[in-house]
Amino acid sequence: MQPQTDPETADAIARRIADRRAVLGLGTDALAREAGMSRPYLEFLTAAGPGFDPNGFLRIAAALGLTYRELVEGRPDRPPGQGSPAPRPVLVRLSEQECWERVDARGVGRIALPGDPEPAVFPVNYTVDRGSVVYRTHERGAAAAAPGTAVSFEVDRIDDHRHTGWSVLITGTAERIEDHETLQRLLRDLAVQPWAGGPRTLWIRIRPTSVTGRRITSAPPREED
Repeated sequence: MQPQTDPETADAIARRIADRRAVLGLGTDALAREAGMSRPYLEFLTAAGPGFDPNGFLRIAAALGLTYRELVEGRPDRPPGQGSPAPRPVLVRLSEQECWERVDARGVGRIALPGDPEPAVFPVNYTVDRGSVVYRTHERGAAAAAPGTAVSFEVDRIDDHRHTGWSVLITGTAERIEDHETLQRLLRDLAVQPWAGGPRTLWIRIRPTSVTGRRITSAPPREED
């Protein structure tokens, strides 16, 4: 008896196959031919999942130019949110307190800065300090905002499996932290270690003027009358 694939996993793999076919411009019949199987069996296998016929999925993966693991588990480095939305998606606005709870103490966010000729966005390791966002960068780095610059800072999370997610947007003004006592406190209590490495001695604080957020969730099923 073959191991069963749970329905949510099978659905995710089916979406992956459909998305990849769309990228390649490959119809269902063409994919079946490339995989060496009939269209009815391809459709059955897609619905059943790899637990029914792993070798069949290996042929499907090869026809799509993917590894078996990429087809079954998804590419680990792909951008999130490529699946379908939840059956009953609902967009909910977050309170300012809920926004700060999601931003939490530290993590990776995106700083948006004005630029010439166009604005630019950079990922930064950040921490939260006394109602503001703080990050480190090079003195002449791309994320080294000048004092008084109007900036935006964004943090988000996507759960592909549950089709949910949230985002928080903080707009405000950048200032450079130069006070020795504050710098020592930040280094001691809120050490931010940039993943990019290197000597990043410039500390920048974002003083918020606006903190807004939204989350996507699913509405409960409607009760039948």
